[in-house]
Amino acid sequence: MASPPATPASATEAHLLLVEDDEVIRNTVRMLLERYGFTVSAAADGMSGLEMFRERRPDLLLLDVMLPELDGIGLCRRIRELSLAPILMMSARGDALDVVSGLEAGADDYVVKPVESAVLVARIRSLLRRASFTPAHSQAGASGAGSHARGGDTTTLTFGDLTIDTRGMEVHRAGQPLALTPTELRMLLEFAASPGVVLERRTLLSRVWDHAWHGDTRVVDLHVQRLRAKIGAERIETVRGFGYKLRR
Repeated sequence: MASPPATPASATEAHLLLVEDDEVIRNTVRMLLERYGFTVSAAADGMSGLEMFRERRPDLLLLDVMLPELDGIGLCRRIRELSLAPILMMSARGDALDVVSGLEAGADDYVVKPVESAVLVARIRSLLRRASFTPAHSQAGASGAGSHARGGDTTTLTFGDLTIDTRGMEVHRAGQPLALTPTELRMLLEFAASPGVVLERRTLLSRVWDHAWHGDTRVVDLHVQRLRAKIGAERIETVRGFGYKLRR
């Protein structure tokens, strides 16, 4: 872990839960994040991390993949049964299986250790912004949407049996509420803002994850798969060689 810059960015009141079995890494990351103003709880194994999550309900979780008792993938799945809180997975190898397994389990993003301090903090802040995201451009209306209705404080976009309340941050399918993670919701809103328009993977990385494109788009593909499973696989079309688009 690289040492932090001499002058950290402004502090935040967010409470983070770090689950990491390596004591040196755990203490180093904890001190780094506290230096940036975060409140940090830390656990050394998966079961302790799960219990700590239930007791403290943090705003964001950082989970190592390789954990004793309950590994990071299993812990991520257990957390997703309880909460939509943002989850950042940490992999020592960047192994494709680790990355895919973590994202399929419900993680929002991942980093490969060792990770630069500035990168880690930027990823955390991006996830926290996403969790409190209010899409101004979506509130203004989506060109080409099946239906767009305003009433009082509610703006609703309708695509067949799918309705998106862009102010209430609620999505319903055939009248039933959908439990979307903040990342899935933000991705859906990006698609809904431009129905029928192809969004490249690097565009989605920039808009949804605040990432510069570095060639790895697995995080986008896995989230598209998860979103399809919830809103209907037929709604998001793959345009080979380019990206994805929401069917009008």
